[in-house]
Amino acid sequence: MSTIRVVLDGMGSDDHPRPEVEAACAAAERWPDPLTLVGPRRLLESMLTGDGRSRNVTVVDASEVVEMTDRPAGAARGKADSSMAVGLDLLRDGQADVFVTAGNTGAAMTTALLRLGRLRGVRRPALAPIFPVAGGRAVVLDIGANVDCKPEFLVQFAVMGSVYAQTALGIRSPRVGLLSIGEEAGKGTELIHETYPLLAAAGLNFVGNVEPKEVYAGQVDVAVTDGFTGNVFLKTSEAVARFLTETIRREITSAPLTAAGGLLARPAFARVRRLLDPAEYGAVPLLGINGLVFIGHGRSDARALVSAIAAARSAVESGLLEALRSAVEPFFGQRHATA
Repeated sequence: MSTIRVVLDGMGSDDHPRPEVEAACAAAERWPDPLTLVGPRRLLESMLTGDGRSRNVTVVDASEVVEMTDRPAGAARGKADSSMAVGLDLLRDGQADVFVTAGNTGAAMTTALLRLGRLRGVRRPALAPIFPVAGGRAVVLDIGANVDCKPEFLVQFAVMGSVYAQTALGIRSPRVGLLSIGEEAGKGTELIHETYPLLAAAGLNFVGNVEPKEVYAGQVDVAVTDGFTGNVFLKTSEAVARFLTETIRREITSAPLTAAGGLLARPAFARVRRLLDPAEYGAVPLLGINGLVFIGHGRSDARALVSAIAAARSAVESGLLEALRSAVEPFFGQRHATA
């Protein structure tokens, strides 16, 4: 297998750079491939010094940091020497195969657009996490890159999500659903009304409108929505998962009898907790960018960042970018030509 070159933004997470340094060392121990850590050279090298696990870690200097409070456009244009910008430049210049950051999502998207550009024909990139659902997993997009969307954007999300489901989940003909408040074609907002017939005519395996409960019931492989609704869906799902996990734990330990039963069920609860833990997935791809870019949560710890690196490596191994390019560019190019 050929070498997979990962670039990790060393100054992305809320607690940077410690989680990034720890993740880089753990990744160097887990995989033989070199990893590039981007950020203030003196600081990062001082933290790496003496750690034998860091032998495959290379530091590339970047003097600026994109803060979570920075405006996306201002950070993208005003911080040309940020760890985010320098890392994306390495990807653009062919010195890396994939870029991973836990930094400001808006800034990451804007900087990626500025430095890498979009795949030909793509109007908007989309963030596409993989959700655990009954019987497997499902791609949901967009979950925050585009708050305001047009119907044609959602059609593009559906095409890119289908390609991602094919490469990441191995599903030959992914079932695509349009997230709405009812299954009937007339339900939902004006955006949903206008998007429905476009998806029905797009040549995808479109199954119609779906409610969130159908997504979790495993009735679709790709759920398409605008970034505002998708972000609410994501954050609500994470909050409910934490609430239920904590409530069950509290109830089990509230009495001796249930506590004894809880000991027997502990392995099952541990498996469910891992299934619902965002740190197990680490980061999600920004589909539609002319390069592989993965964005994690700002609260990411070292474990989450290692998971992010694993997801990024898997995307390289599966040929995600090439699959997107070969499927997306002819599809959109033909539609633009006939429009």
